Amino acid sequence: MAIPLSLSILLLVLAPNFISCSPVQDPELVVEEVHRSINASRRNLGFLSCGTGNPIDDCWRCDPGWEKNRKRLADCAIGFGKHAIGGRDGKIYVVTDPGHDDPVNPRPGTLRHAVIQDEPLWIIFSRDMVIKLKEELIMNSFKTIDGRGVNVHIAGGPCITIQYVTNIIIHGINIHDCKQGGNAYVRDSPSHYGWRTISDGDGVSIFGGSHVWVDHCSLSNCNDGLIDAIHGSTAITISNNYLTRHNKVMLLGHSDSYEQDKNMQVTIAFNRFGEGLVQRMPRCRHGYFHVVNNDYTHWTMYAIGGSADPTINSQGNRFLAPNDRFNKEVTKHENAPRSQWKNWNWRSEGDLLLNGAFFTASGAGASSSYAKASSLGARPSSLEGFTLLISGFAQKPMECIKLPVNLNENLDGAEKKTSAHAMCLFDE
Repeated sequence: MAIPLSLSILLLVLAPNFISCSPVQDPELVVEEVHRSINASRRNLGFLSCGTGNPIDDCWRCDPGWEKNRKRLADCAIGFGKHAIGGRDGKIYVVTDPGHDDPVNPRPGTLRHAVIQDEPLWIIFSRDMVIKLKEELIMNSFKTIDGRGVNVHIAGGPCITIQYVTNIIIHGINIHDCKQGGNAYVRDSPSHYGWRTISDGDGVSIFGGSHVWVDHCSLSNCNDGLIDAIHGSTAITISNNYLTRHNKVMLLGHSDSYEQDKNMQVTIAFNRFGEGLVQRMPRCRHGYFHVVNNDYTHWTMYAIGGSADPTINSQGNRFLAPNDRFNKEVTKHENAPRSQWKNWNWRSEGDLLLNGAFFTASGAGASSSYAKASSLGARPSSLEGFTLLISGFAQKPMECIKLPVNLNENLDGAEKKTSAHAMCLFDE
């Protein structure tokens, strides 16, 4: 029996929403899918957009009743991590207790109790809260941590670890002042806990993880990296985040000798790299990295660096160099003489370079060489259009309010200052 034309069109529109547990794909197959999705997204922008120009925000914010349809967010991911569905297919779990963090026997109602469960869960919060963890928050697969509508801080202790799990979404969380943990037992599922050695103190540590999406978070002032992805992690999107006050911001790839990272694919899109940042935005090893439509307003040493022959595709970014005339270069080719790094594929296409900023390209210039490092269509980086594009965070996705007294209870003086700034990101 022939399928009616109207039904065929409906199925074509809805088909991407039916994807659930996607295996990690070969980079060559991802290339073909990216080309199809870019063409489809261009056709659908008129249908989905409500004016911001940010495809993630336009996907869910256009619905005035989004709070009743939170899981719609899982259909809004872009880039290499776009198949991260988190807890879309599970129940809503409401975190009510910000304290009483027991790493081995977590109480029901705590964030730790939620993230270790075996079944998919969409985790939300009953109110504003600061969660100061005693040990790493070790996540289980198919979880969404959704901070929309409230102000949630994970701060002052060890933070988030995504280790050998898949399908994780972290959205709308303030992550800062993260410390080292370890030399302790920590539960990672209802049926297992184990001994953890000393952790690095990252804001978000992705270790052998896949299908991960970190969106609309603010991150600052952690012990090691703000977001690090290593040991074979792939299919990752880092988008719409605000990153400030940190030295080594983002590491993608474990070491020059760890060749299992050669298939790593990461999209870094629509982020604002703000004040107090020094380097590694990101620092890449091996793998394929699409750095697209980000706003770089501060760096001290360099913005984008790498070693071990990574492919870096920089498109439509805005780079505002520091006033220091010795640090105008966006890029840093590391751990190799020029005779080697000149063959690494790094390109700048459509980037806006301001205040003397310059990008040292290398390797091939042909677009075909960057196919595995292309995950979405870049938008123009002109000054006028760029403000709208980064509107996903620049227009204050979370309310800018003073940190309430009851949220200060778990933080010391220095951390209070950082977290208060995180609540009002765009007062400057």
